[in-house]
Amino acid sequence: MARAKRTVVVGIDLAGSPRRPTGLCVLHGLRARTQVAHTDEEILGAVEQARPDLVPIDAPLSLPPGRTSIHDRSGEHLRECDRELRRRKIRFFPITLGPMRMLTERGLALKAKIEAMGFAVVECYPGAAQDLWHIPRQHRDRTGLLRGLADLGVKGLTAEMTGDELDAVTAALVGHWRLKGKGEMLSGDAGILVPRLP
Repeated sequence: MARAKRTVVVGIDLAGSPRRPTGLCVLHGLRARTQVAHTDEEILGAVEQARPDLVPIDAPLSLPPGRTSIHDRSGEHLRECDRELRRRKIRFFPITLGPMRMLTERGLALKAKIEAMGFAVVECYPGAAQDLWHIPRQHRDRTGLLRGLADLGVKGLTAEMTGDELDAVTAALVGHWRLKGKGEMLSGDAGILVPRLP
């Protein structure tokens, strides 16, 4: 009997600026390999090499209703998926907030480039997944986050991994869950991917 094909997911914990580190995780099945990147070229090269089934990116990948760009001051501040996070009491930064505008702009541009390469992209929020899995966020307890991801079955983790890399692992794991039928898109396909819990 043929064995089921292992999924490949590239999780990206995107920084708003190339000057700051972006965490990358290539998840083959449940085995993680991470790295830190800075430029879009480094990120796109890692995606191209991995040939993933899915690319979850920790960055806003859609705009609030009524806005034509992230710099457009008209329209709403929150998207429907943001409102759903709020209903679930999950903390987040609105995408119209100062530094989030730069992250949104970079995320939208990167999404377009990755989709043009032929790979599926979804928005992911590691903090939401960590809250739903009841494991610590990186800023509160990086060692606890590493331990929590290992308890969820991720292999190949090391104590040297940065918080950005562990958030990328979280994004990749949520993508893995999605491919296994255990993911949920808050507010539809243009929303945020989170793990679907029993």
